[in-house]
Amino acid sequence: MRILLLVHAFNSLSQRLYVELARDGHELSVELDIHDRITVEAVALFHPDVVLAPFLKRAIPEAVWRERLCLVVHPGPPGDRGPAALDWAILNGATDWGVTVLEAVAELDGGPVWASASFRMRQARKSSLYHHEVSECAVRAVRAALRRIAAGQSAPAAAKSSAGSWRPAPTQEQRQIDWRRDDLGTVIRKIHSADGFPGVEDALDDRRYRLFDVRPEHWLQGPTGTLIARCNDAVCRATHDAAVWIGQLQPVDAGGRSFKRPALLALGAAGMALPRVAATDPGDETQSGELDYTERGGVGYLRFDFYNGALGSRECERLRAAYAFACKRPTRVIVLLGGRDFWCNGMHLHCIEAAASPADASWLNINLIDDLARDILTTETHLTVAALEGNVAAGGVFLALCADRVLARSGIVLNPHYRNMGNLHGSEYWTYLLPRRVGERQAEALMSGRLPIGTPEAVEVGLIDGHAGPDLAGFGSLVAAVSAELAASPQFEAALAAKTARRAADERLRPLEDYRREELERMHMNFYGFDPSYHIARSRFVHRRPSAWTPLHLARHRRLGFRTAIAAVDS
Repeated sequence: MRILLLVHAFNSLSQRLYVELARDGHELSVELDIHDRITVEAVALFHPDVVLAPFLKRAIPEAVWRERLCLVVHPGPPGDRGPAALDWAILNGATDWGVTVLEAVAELDGGPVWASASFRMRQARKSSLYHHEVSECAVRAVRAALRRIAAGQSAPAAAKSSAGSWRPAPTQEQRQIDWRRDDLGTVIRKIHSADGFPGVEDALDDRRYRLFDVRPEHWLQGPTGTLIARCNDAVCRATHDAAVWIGQLQPVDAGGRSFKRPALLALGAAGMALPRVAATDPGDETQSGELDYTERGGVGYLRFDFYNGALGSRECERLRAAYAFACKRPTRVIVLLGGRDFWCNGMHLHCIEAAASPADASWLNINLIDDLARDILTTETHLTVAALEGNVAAGGVFLALCADRVLARSGIVLNPHYRNMGNLHGSEYWTYLLPRRVGERQAEALMSGRLPIGTPEAVEVGLIDGHAGPDLAGFGSLVAAVSAELAASPQFEAALAAKTARRAADERLRPLEDYRREELERMHMNFYGFDPSYHIARSRFVHRRPSAWTPLHLARHRRLGFRTAIAAVDS
């Protein structure tokens, strides 16, 4: 079919559906929901069989849904209605939830149900459930709906979503934490329900913030509701029965600088005055929950689960130290696990935006990521495996390619390019790593195409080495098996020697420092040059400003060649 994806933003779910439906052979184009007139125009240009809306914040124009079949992906079970379905499910402690694909009609979320899928809830922040359970169910339900359409069937007459009552988004009053009465589980559930957006508003140090990224703390104690400690960039706040670590804060009423950032950065001197709880080694960073190191046999597993996959300057320094620790251990293989929702997305754009000089902060950040990439690339003591459990983008992709083997969970999305961030050139030795894996022509196609790629396609072009899943258990089994086999192989020493010899040969042809110098010259122009595109794009991203137009790499229907071809067919 010809399917137009109509979206508020080309987010993780929209990208997942894009790569899955393209794999199924559908002809796809994307239009950002900017204005009703623009949507009507997009439909007229593309002539879709179906308009699919996986992420919208406004109703589809009546002029569109009356003329075309429009399917809305709703992150709730049949009968649920409203713009914050997953928020309410977490707040109310639901044990089961689902995703519904329904037809757009005049009544919001009230149209016929074409398909649905269900899942068991787990204790996790909203964004994590969205990236895993909601994403998987959405793919299944959309495919089921499209099969019905292809077979000429209609939506089941009895399956109407209007059975339930409309629920508006929870207010800040409904999410408000009562630190004197709410127990640990309630505090976590409230913050989880708003993680990603909009956060839970609360008072800290006589200022108001929105709270994100919460983890339990069972050992530290203090006066209820007060801040009692800091660890890395997180701060600890006492509940009446335990405590919680809060990783991210967004200042309220801070004018143009109101966006989320690490808690310690947001609090400034008040945060630094808190007692510091220090981790003694990468295996003891339990307070922040971001770094963890474990060993099984000859394999060391290094997990770095930074919020939204952002690798800022401070995170780089900690991760480099953790990696150096892993390299000194008497193991043979190091597995870089990354985060479960995002493996890594490169530079920490929020910290850069908050800096006095975003250009200087960008320059420091990219150099520290390059240092980390070089550490992994030049490792001579171990074989390395990058295990991508979560989505990965930009510099994170090329950090993963520094490893000797790259494995990914089926169902994740990779974005191996930088240019969507204001024509950013990128570094992390990508000009060495990418052509080495996929060849010059494919490397140019990936970087210039600026589109997401799924794991089967990534294996096909040579970007990664294998995939399994989509469940974490299936992927974990693949990673464990591959890593254990590498560590136990009688050919381990030969493999390590071959790796070292290849790196030495490549170094003689062109030193790594030469690739880095050339990449950073281009990055310096992005940061300090006359073209402000990077700074504008970063600011729009951080402040969540809606797009003013749909980029042509997404909107195929707006390209001259496509419009000409369609006109010829119609004539």
